[in-house]
Amino acid sequence: MVETLTPRALLEKLVGFPTVSRDSNLPLTDWVQEYLGSHGIESHRQLDETGQKASVYAHVGPLEDGGVLLSGHTDVVPVDGQDWTMDPFAVTEKDGKLFGRGTCDMKGFDALAIWALVEASKRDLARPLQIALTRDEEIGCLGAPV
Repeated sequence: MVETLTPRALLEKLVGFPTVSRDSNLPLTDWVQEYLGSHGIESHRQLDETGQKASVYAHVGPLEDGGVLLSGHTDVVPVDGQDWTMDPFAVTEKDGKLFGRGTCDMKGFDALAIWALVEASKRDLARPLQIALTRDEEIGCLGAPV
């Protein structure tokens, strides 16, 4: 049986990918797709024009209109010129709080969305649950075209 990671473990994994807005996020999106696939969840990705960044979309439940979409983004702002006292790309717990680049914006949410999708895939849903993890939010929401 495939291990389902806890939200904390998912957060630690996601923060470990340095998806700074100027760099590729493909290692993270590849990992998300592999993790979802290991739970029998099909996902799709949409590459940007350079082929170096991607958005990931997945759903569970019936193939019909409606349901809930959990939408997050995978990029983070650079750490250049910031005086971090810990590794920004590792989750550190201090005084009951979790620190790391993207823990609040927005990889904490992304971890919960991935966890919720996997948990929902184990149930008979009446409506679809979907996730969209987009790219380039920090530089203009370019990964979520309307």
